[in-house]
Amino acid sequence: MKVGIIGGTKGLGKTLAILLKKEGYDVTITGRDTSVGLTVSEKLGVSYSNDNKKTANVNDIVIVSVPIATTSAVIKEIANSMKKGSLLLDVTSVKEGPSNLMNELLDDDVEFIPTHPVFGPRTTNLNGQVIVLTPIKKGKWYPKVIDFLKKHKMRIIEASPSEHDKMMSIVQILTHFSYISTASAIKKLGISIKDTRKFASPIYGLMVDMISRIVSQNPILTYSIQLENENGENVRETFTESVLELKDVLTNQDEEKFVKIAIEATKNLDDIQAALGRSDKAIESLNHEISSLKNAVGKEIALKHIYSEEVHIGILTDLDPEFVTLNTKKGEKNLKIANIKILDEENLKEWKLINKEIKTQSISCVFPNSCNEAIIAQAISKLDEITDVKITDIYHGPQVANDKISITFEIDAFDVSAFENVETFLKGFGGIIR
Repeated sequence: MKVGIIGGTKGLGKTLAILLKKEGYDVTITGRDTSVGLTVSEKLGVSYSNDNKKTANVNDIVIVSVPIATTSAVIKEIANSMKKGSLLLDVTSVKEGPSNLMNELLDDDVEFIPTHPVFGPRTTNLNGQVIVLTPIKKGKWYPKVIDFLKKHKMRIIEASPSEHDKMMSIVQILTHFSYISTASAIKKLGISIKDTRKFASPIYGLMVDMISRIVSQNPILTYSIQLENENGENVRETFTESVLELKDVLTNQDEEKFVKIAIEATKNLDDIQAALGRSDKAIESLNHEISSLKNAVGKEIALKHIYSEEVHIGILTDLDPEFVTLNTKKGEKNLKIANIKILDEENLKEWKLINKEIKTQSISCVFPNSCNEAIIAQAISKLDEITDVKITDIYHGPQVANDKISITFEIDAFDVSAFENVETFLKGFGGIIR
């Protein structure tokens, strides 16, 4: 199936191109800068076009992934060029305007589904991610899209365009506005965030990380989200009123009113115990990772970069609050702790199966007749670096004593040193290597 992504050279459009390419779709991306488009398309292994109308005309599915401020213009540009029987999607975080425009301009034989993937361009996996669909009407494409999203275990929310924009005025506009305001206040106070972390609780660290995640986004996109949602001004005004009210209460040292405001605000939140549980898990996860790294100093460890997905294997020689030092076959590596995750044995083995050459060797060993060859093979398979064990021969004959049996194992391993370990192991079982 052919998919065209209008604006697929960067941001969320580029992320969608990567994800859909992996799924086997024939992907074409468009972008205003031809040089950038050709470079990105070559890197991703997709096609590039600088003609939005042509892309709309030849693809089965067209996804509009451009800045909010230009979404309406792009919809108007391609509406009359859409292929008969095709599907048009947009992925903007404001839904009323684009939904109404597609409903107005598209022919009846072109289906449209306004969508809002509630995740950013740094996302590498759809599993568990939230996507909001705001269909005005449903056609033959709708159940296919639902099936695709369910296949990837996404959390699907269906709402009207107006309900979506109202909810996003809290989820995005209020959150972004308050976080950016907090970051701006810290800057004006002349305080180093790095210094505050030395005094901070894990909760403060998590909060700063979340603020950093928001303020590091494209400020033009953040500005557009604030501006384009019709509920935005009311939300910002209400937030400002709340801040000023709380400030006045503290200036006037009105403890009773402060407590009242805090209690009423708390009552309006949802399940507090569940929130405490989720935040406890987040803190525990961070502490567990640091503890695991401390315990691994002086040992071999596998660390995966969460963005490049490159895996580094080596001896962990040093650890400080921000970086780990890994002694690998390619030399010393300094990796930022925030950008890595520890691969457990199962995930490391999976990575090695894909990326490392498998070595194979047959080993014959003499055992008493009473031995159980299947149990011995299973025990070998549990040794480090072993990927597979097969019994290829069981021999009774002149070269073997009457009360003995010769068993030949075909062993696959990541490293030839594993075969020596197998021989040592078999000898420990009472076997005699032939």
